[in-house]
Amino acid sequence: MKKISILVASILIVSCGTKNTNTQHNSPVETNNNEVSTTNSTLLTDEIPAKRSKYWGSETVYTDLIHTKLEVNFDWSKSRMNGIATITAKPHFYATDSLILDAKGMDILDVSLADKKLKYVYDSSFLKISLDRVYTRNENYTLKIKYVAKPDERATSGSAAITSDKGLYFINPKGEDKNKMPHIWTQGETEASSVWFPTIDAPNVKTTQEIFITVENKFTTLSNGKLISSKQNSDGTRTDYWKQDLVHAPYLFMMGVGEFKVVKDFYTRLDGTKMEVNYYVEPEWEQHAKAIFGETPAMITYFSKLLGVEYPWDKYHQIIVRDYVSGAMENTGAVIFGDYAYKTTRELLDENDQSTIAHELFHHWFGDLVTCESWSNLTLNESFANYSQYLWDEHRYGLDEAAYNAEIEADGYFQSAQSGGYHNLVWFDYDDKEQMFDGHTYNKGGRILHMLRCYLGDEAFFKAIHNYLSNNKFKSAEFNQLRIAFEEVCGEDLNWFFNQWYLGAAHPILEIVQTKKETEKMVTISIDQKQNLEVASLFKLPMEIAIFDSKGKHIHQVIVENLHNEFTFKYEGDLKCVITDDQQMLLGKLREEKSTSQYVYQYYHSTTYKGRKDGLQFGANGTDSTAQKLILDALNDPFWYIRSMAIEKASKLKDENKLKGLATLKEILKNDNNSQVRASAINFLAKNSEGKELEEILVNCLQTDQSYTVISAALRELGQINPELALEKAKMFEKEKSSKMLAGIGQLYQGHAQLDAFPFFENSLKNNSLQGFDQLSMMNSLTVFMVRLNDIETLEKALPIYDYLKSNGGMYTKMFLPQNIKYLQGYISQKVEEMNLQIEAYEKNKDMVYANQTRQLIKRYQELSEKLKIFEITESATKMH
Repeated sequence: MKKISILVASILIVSCGTKNTNTQHNSPVETNNNEVSTTNSTLLTDEIPAKRSKYWGSETVYTDLIHTKLEVNFDWSKSRMNGIATITAKPHFYATDSLILDAKGMDILDVSLADKKLKYVYDSSFLKISLDRVYTRNENYTLKIKYVAKPDERATSGSAAITSDKGLYFINPKGEDKNKMPHIWTQGETEASSVWFPTIDAPNVKTTQEIFITVENKFTTLSNGKLISSKQNSDGTRTDYWKQDLVHAPYLFMMGVGEFKVVKDFYTRLDGTKMEVNYYVEPEWEQHAKAIFGETPAMITYFSKLLGVEYPWDKYHQIIVRDYVSGAMENTGAVIFGDYAYKTTRELLDENDQSTIAHELFHHWFGDLVTCESWSNLTLNESFANYSQYLWDEHRYGLDEAAYNAEIEADGYFQSAQSGGYHNLVWFDYDDKEQMFDGHTYNKGGRILHMLRCYLGDEAFFKAIHNYLSNNKFKSAEFNQLRIAFEEVCGEDLNWFFNQWYLGAAHPILEIVQTKKETEKMVTISIDQKQNLEVASLFKLPMEIAIFDSKGKHIHQVIVENLHNEFTFKYEGDLKCVITDDQQMLLGKLREEKSTSQYVYQYYHSTTYKGRKDGLQFGANGTDSTAQKLILDALNDPFWYIRSMAIEKASKLKDENKLKGLATLKEILKNDNNSQVRASAINFLAKNSEGKELEEILVNCLQTDQSYTVISAALRELGQINPELALEKAKMFEKEKSSKMLAGIGQLYQGHAQLDAFPFFENSLKNNSLQGFDQLSMMNSLTVFMVRLNDIETLEKALPIYDYLKSNGGMYTKMFLPQNIKYLQGYISQKVEEMNLQIEAYEKNKDMVYANQTRQLIKRYQELSEKLKIFEITESATKMH
């Protein structure tokens, strides 16, 4: 599962409820793992807690699912699915005469075994079936359940990472929205597959599967496994038969239905055979599908070779759906992406979603092949998927790009922890399983794997995870099995590493001071651990310290493990620079005392992105010629983000250096291959150029640059110096098939509210051309536009747009719609207050005609305010669990 951005999640109001997620299936004795039973009440003293601590371990397995066969068809008008589930199972160890299945919000019509009806009890959450006799662990049984899934008719909840647990989603099922293709998709993680088929909905359960999907002929279907057949039926429908012979967890079951176009691709396995890799998109996106997903076969090749484990599944298809409830989902061989992934070939000049594609693909080893045995161990799935993004960046784009994105991931963890609190990476006492989808499980887990790789070396690291996958394939695992796999390879007891990083909380905060003894040619590096030891442990931190002197670079391996640590090193000639954690791999906060001259030297001599970045960040603070040269040189750095940083620093350039910098920036604007750098150049030139020259630069960008990021920046800056021209030029781009471009135009129009811009907002927000955050941005722009326009007739015309977004907006738009409505309500209240004061003035001057006209206007505003209330979303609908 690819979660939504930590930066976005951190601004959401998240309320975490308590929920028993460890339902016991077929337990001989019903228990509550939060209760203590005793016959001696005197034991319950102040020293002994009345209840045990929460401990969300793996679900006890009483029944083994062996095979799940589903036969389904759909009632689109009611958003219901008719299903027959044929389940083959057996007792895991203890003999039993019953089976308990998760089945949420269904109508159970019939349960039978060998055509004999069985008795059952159903409470809308669990289906308890009395079998025809007692079965032992050596006996399989197969039962059939007829049911109706009703996802829209049950109470749902969600979280910041997965905003709904509806399980089965009918999108525009009646075709009422002409701009949105009717389609169906599923989302199983964490325990929502049991909304659309009865199962044991736990990550440590695995089963093979078959699914027969009956649809109208116009629809394409997708599910796990291979498409075995498509059979035409006598009633004009078609039944597609998908079969997966390899076991996987129920939360990975998937189904998709719609008028998708299938763009075919393939992957050549290491043995030379070919495997289907297809891309399911809406018809209008067919021409862009390979541009979006075309790197996938190369990714499969790279990861298979890197891990030494061939991609294990039948196929690898990817589908983009509307109104998706998260980022993406690693359903086995059938990955779902939200509509943010729709990008034209031109939009892909600015950004792509390869990190997400890599993330979901890597899950097919870590999560699908070997699955976390409990949600407490979710990091075994998500930290590896997170780290795959680094691995792909490193392979495809180089170490600088990998390190840049890794730093963003680390910052995401820091922000998540600051807002949501610190907890162990393997977290057994959460309140709700959905809390596991946070910056610890993903971001921190990924960074920890990188630290382990740096400590052990590449050969040992990848050999160990190869062994972990090979030893646990098609099973579930816990973090100790990962530890053991590493220990078996490297020969070292790694409990110290796993205890502090997996079973501990927070991160080290290091204070680093250099003390140089010039006469003795010695330098002492003092490193103090400053983290709060009530939250975090005292860390053991192997790292490298680089000493640069007149003879070059010298690496010293040290271990920081005490509160106060001192390391003394000799140097020859002059001490040029010291870099602590030369590999730049440590997840922590480092506060370092170092001279500006050392930072300048570090920029020119560090081999890492972060080393050069910090060198520029702090080395450019000086006022001498060295700092000026550093900025000018960094404008030509090989890595794009450092060039962007240098542009921000260019405001420090003086006299002749400023002229050199301006000349370089004009060349960057013409020739730099990175659109973010060109956009940064526009921002700088807008502040440091004047009049016609600046206008010519901006207009030239609008006419020649292909990047929507650059065009948006040019429009924004042109709007500051010549709004009339900017608004004229913006109309040239209103028909562009770019979500981000349209959002940029919306931001321009909100700042220069003119009546003729209203149709642009109306068309953009109602024609399905905006995805994800861009739709949210456009709604926000519309709201600000309406307030600045200050026209009640147009505001009344805007009500249907908000009504449309309430029903058809994306998850982010719906999430923040109440804030927009509240903003408009505040504007109306202020407007009414101002008009009441006007009435007093009119009456004082006996201008009764104007007073009455103003009263009529107040009435219209008040009626408008009442109408806006229907767009408010209740607290229960927006609450996250």
